[in-house]
Amino acid sequence: KDEERHLKNLAQLKLKMVLSGIISFVVMFFSMKAVLNAELTNVLLFVLATPVQFYCGGQFYRGAINGFRHGYADMNTLIAVGTSSAYFYSVCATFFPDWLGVPDVYYDTSVMIITLVLLGRWMEARAKHSASSAIKKLMGLQPKTAHVERDGKEIEISVEDLVVGDLVLVRPGEKIPVDGILIKGQSTIDESMLTGESVPVEKKDGDEVVGASINKTGFFKMQVTRMGKDTLLAQIIQLVEQAQGSKAPVQRLADKIAGIFVPAVMVLALLAFGFWWGFGEYFGPLPTTPFLFALMAFISVLIIA
Repeated sequence: KDEERHLKNLAQLKLKMVLSGIISFVVMFFSMKAVLNAELTNVLLFVLATPVQFYCGGQFYRGAINGFRHGYADMNTLIAVGTSSAYFYSVCATFFPDWLGVPDVYYDTSVMIITLVLLGRWMEARAKHSASSAIKKLMGLQPKTAHVERDGKEIEISVEDLVVGDLVLVRPGEKIPVDGILIKGQSTIDESMLTGESVPVEKKDGDEVVGASINKTGFFKMQVTRMGKDTLLAQIIQLVEQAQGSKAPVQRLADKIAGIFVPAVMVLALLAFGFWWGFGEYFGPLPTTPFLFALMAFISVLIIA
């Protein structure tokens, strides 16, 4: 079920990324090339950008709302506020151009930002799925049964029933069930699934053998030394799981910076808005009213961030 849900989420994310990417290129084309008059072009851009803003970019709104409920701001907040500012400003410029005085729209900015962030998140989700698949493949390497010598007889038992000290018989072509020491015989062992080394390794009395590796040539007896979570395979699986669930140092640093960066950008945007609204007209004639110019400064800070 987890695999199906993850694959479904990955497919939905890819669909949103592709849809957003296609629409973004169309929006960019009509934004740069005057095919229609300005009014019709802006309406067309509005129709194209709206599904990207609220369907493809819906996860950023949900992330921002969740952060707001828990009292923190992250990149979801910055993306949601920045793209929303550009989008709703463009909506006003499209349908109420007299309010703004400047009919410029920024639909291309909002859709391209959403597309690029979705691309990054799709790549991240795909990498996590690859790690999960690697874990499942590693788990599938260990054999289910083993041939052991007990009371002078050879019996086949489940690997889970093995105990440390058991004598295990391994024939050519069989997988070694658990970690142990070779005590009788010699062989070449294929350990490529664990070490990546393609050349089989020669083993003789006293050498360690690793569970899930393949006995290539000879018959030998081994004594079990490690079981369950103590085996090398189990430790590799644990390391992969830990790596998948943890963050790289640079990612932790980015999260810390984002925790400071996002509120700082919001404050700077508000300061820019207040400054240009209150004192903008003292710096010479503005292309529009002080309020609208201050609003453009506010949006510019958010979008550039």
